[in-house]
Amino acid sequence: MASTSIGQSVSSFLHAAGQFFSDLAAVRWPALALGLLFFGLNLTIRSRAFFNSLRAAYPAASFQWRRVWGAYFAAVGFNNVVPARGGDVIKLFLTRSSIPGSRYPTVAAAFFVESVFDFCAGVLVLVFAFTQGVFPKPPDFSKLSSFDISYLASNFHLALFAVTLLGVAAVAAFALLAERAKAFWARVRQGLTILGDRPRYLREVAALQALAWACRFAAFWLLLDAFRVGGSVENVLLVFAVGQVAGAVPFTPGGAGVQQALLVKVFAGSGAAVAAAYSVGQQIAIAAFTATVGLGAVVLIFRFRSFREVLQAGRASRAAERGEPLPPAYEEEPLDDWAGFAPQPGGARGAGRARY
Repeated sequence: MASTSIGQSVSSFLHAAGQFFSDLAAVRWPALALGLLFFGLNLTIRSRAFFNSLRAAYPAASFQWRRVWGAYFAAVGFNNVVPARGGDVIKLFLTRSSIPGSRYPTVAAAFFVESVFDFCAGVLVLVFAFTQGVFPKPPDFSKLSSFDISYLASNFHLALFAVTLLGVAAVAAFALLAERAKAFWARVRQGLTILGDRPRYLREVAALQALAWACRFAAFWLLLDAFRVGGSVENVLLVFAVGQVAGAVPFTPGGAGVQQALLVKVFAGSGAAVAAAYSVGQQIAIAAFTATVGLGAVVLIFRFRSFREVLQAGRASRAAERGEPLPPAYEEEPLDDWAGFAPQPGGARGAGRARY
């Protein structure tokens, strides 16, 4: 049954992709280009809010916004082409390597600062979507042509059990590592420093995130126009709601399967072919744009040659911080400060490092 469901999900996605590529001539390219420009502006503004959170956590450190921007774009670009949100690992490593004396728990905690505003806005978006009559209710997710979300919706008790088990395991680990946990939580609190200064948080994070949401709103309005669905306040908010649901199911790149299934369902009134073309065309356009810019940032700013090299260096960095043996590719040179590690362009992997 599972393999059949996966096959149906893949078949549905490929059919929608076929609709998109067979109808390329109908795409409104100026609207598409402008929409991607606004989407990039949205990510740029969000990266500045993230930078401000890090600056509050490390007030004495000197580091550059362009590196935080590069890490942010690299993560989004990777997540849009590879499943399981490996881009978050890339963002964590590249950001940590850009801040002298930083630690992983502190940088990871700074990720959470963004989620405060996003969670509140996301709840409002979902409440709106569920009241419009075209957005599927959670019990109906099991009927969507996307294996990941339909499986979770059909096996809700199993999913709840797994989440509960993970929670119990986390509590047990905390109890066993209480002494080390004290230092860990001290670093986590450091990453949340800006939340303790409400005026500064509202000015340097929440205000920027609100502006970023406005740019994202303009981006999806233009993308809806580009693919002939039609931009409107209601349609953009429905797309936002689809993104909220897809973001919770990270089993496909950018939640592609979930997004495609939900968008086809939500915009069925625009015509099956138009809805199918938009559901895939939007994802392909955003994935191509963010992956290209993200890879450019990895190469030009951080001097890595690929996303793969970033992941390898990130794993080696974590191993070095925990005092574990380094992977064989990094054993040739003793590294006293992995926070500043980066391969040199044109050289062998692990042959050198640069400090920034």
